[in-house]
Amino acid sequence: MTNLIVTLFDTADEVAAAAAAHIAETLRAKPNAVLGAATGNSFRPVYQHLVALHQAGQSPFAGATTFNLDEYVGLPPGHPAAFATYMHECLFDLVDIDPARAHLPDVAQADLVAACRAYEEAIIAAGGIDLQFLGLGRNGHIGFNEPGSPHDSRTRQVTLTESTIVANTGDFPPGETPPPTAITMGVGTILEAREIMLVVTGEHKAEALHTALRGAESLDCPASALQNHANVHLFCDKAAAARL
Repeated sequence: MTNLIVTLFDTADEVAAAAAAHIAETLRAKPNAVLGAATGNSFRPVYQHLVALHQAGQSPFAGATTFNLDEYVGLPPGHPAAFATYMHECLFDLVDIDPARAHLPDVAQADLVAACRAYEEAIIAAGGIDLQFLGLGRNGHIGFNEPGSPHDSRTRQVTLTESTIVANTGDFPPGETPPPTAITMGVGTILEAREIMLVVTGEHKAEALHTALRGAESLDCPASALQNHANVHLFCDKAAAARL
């Protein structure tokens, strides 16, 4: 890895606050920045801190553009577990972002292959992603790029592993489970971001983080592709960093 910056904290909330401050700094330096947005439990507190910074006038979103990493296929509009719902509740409805520049994969199209191609083209048309947010799955996935995903993969429909479905079931109403497929940015798409911000907390992620950053690059751990990126900034707590 050409340039890995590790910023280590005692608690998960300190990680979230620092990650939010980094996003805000990016927006102040470049008000028309293109952000690659992520969801999941690791980013809820990040967005809470980011919204607080916005309300304090330190995080301007009016000129920003966002592209989310992924979205489930098959959920009805407004479903509580859809990532579109998450983003509106956690960020979009709480800052001054232009709704026309807040993008998620279009899972409503009949032709999902065309929708994926259009998403890639939209990222290119926006000038590429300046700062990509990433969490890390226990099996090493980034976005919904599960183990076995080619490191040059592009935005596409993917089948979720059983472990990912189980891990995400808690985000769904009782009795529901996640759909079996989703659209995700590919690993290759992610790697084209000019900077990647990886947010990892908790001892349950320590093994995955070690494998991603200190293990051999492998399709078995999609996040290991980050070893080939020139500008990765890791924000983590001591529990997640225990094996680094």
